[in-house]
Amino acid sequence: MLSTLDSFPARADAHPMQPRLYRAHKRHRETPDTFTLELEAAQDDAPFTFAPGQFNMLYVFGVGEVPISICGDPKRSNLLLHTTRDVGMVTHALSRIKRGDVIGVRGPFGTGWDVERAVTRDVLIVAGGIGLAPLRPVLYSILAQRERFGHVSLLYGARMPEELLYMPELQKWRARLDLDVAVTVDRGTRHWRGDVGVVTTLIPKAACDPARTTAFVCGPEVMMRFTIFELQKRGVSDENIVLSMERNMKCGIGLCGHCQWGPHFICRQGPVFRYNEIRDWFALKEI
Repeated sequence: MLSTLDSFPARADAHPMQPRLYRAHKRHRETPDTFTLELEAAQDDAPFTFAPGQFNMLYVFGVGEVPISICGDPKRSNLLLHTTRDVGMVTHALSRIKRGDVIGVRGPFGTGWDVERAVTRDVLIVAGGIGLAPLRPVLYSILAQRERFGHVSLLYGARMPEELLYMPELQKWRARLDLDVAVTVDRGTRHWRGDVGVVTTLIPKAACDPARTTAFVCGPEVMMRFTIFELQKRGVSDENIVLSMERNMKCGIGLCGHCQWGPHFICRQGPVFRYNEIRDWFALKEI
C-alpha cells in the first residue's frame, strides 16, 4: 500500500486517466462480504462534486483498479463514499485498507440519475441487494428538498436479512412521515419479522400515481427485468423507468471497449439510462 505522497503531484485532475490521491478515513463492514469505504482528499481540499448515479475508478497501487458507484451525499464534498462487495482481487485489497492508507481515484464518470426531471412527480425507488448503494444519493438529494416531490417510496429487497445494507439508516428512513419504506427478503429467518418474497412483490402495494411516477431501479439484471414488467403493468411509461446498467467497465472513458453494449458505451452514455433508450438491447444477452 502507498505510504508516501512525495513522488506524486499536488493535483492529479489534469487528465481523466490520472488518479487523484485519497486517504482512507474509515472502512465500515455492512454485511459479511460488503463494506463501505470513506475517503478524504490526501493532498488538497478541492471539493469532489458528483451527480447521483455516477461512479469512480478506485485504484489500489500495485493491484489494479475497479469501477464503483459513489454512494455518499452529493452535498458532502469532504468525504467520498463507496460501497462494494469483496469479490475480486482489487475489491479484496480495498477490503483490507486501513485508516490513513492512500489509493487513487479517477472520476466521477458516467451519467447520473436525473433527479431534477422527477420534481413534482411521485418517485418510486426500487433496489435489489447492493443496488441500494448507487440509489442512496438519490434519496439524499430528494430528502434534502423533499417539498419539491410528490409521494416518495423506497422498495428494497435482499436475499437474506443479514445481507441488507445500511440498516441504521433504513430505520431512520422508515421513521419519517414523508417517506414510505418497504423491505423484503427472499428467505426469512426465525428472527425476521418483515416481508418475505422478491422485491417486485412490493410494487403493487406502493402508493403512487403511475401516470406521474418516475421509477429509479438498480439491482441484478434479472431483478430489473421483472421490475420493469411490474412497473409496466402498473402503467408507468418506459421513459419514466430509469435504470443503472453497470457492467464490464474497465477504463471509465470509453477507450477499452469492455463495456460496449450495442451502440452504447456504458461508462460514457451510462450507466444510467431511461428504459425507452435501451429497450431493444435490454432483452438481448451476451452483447
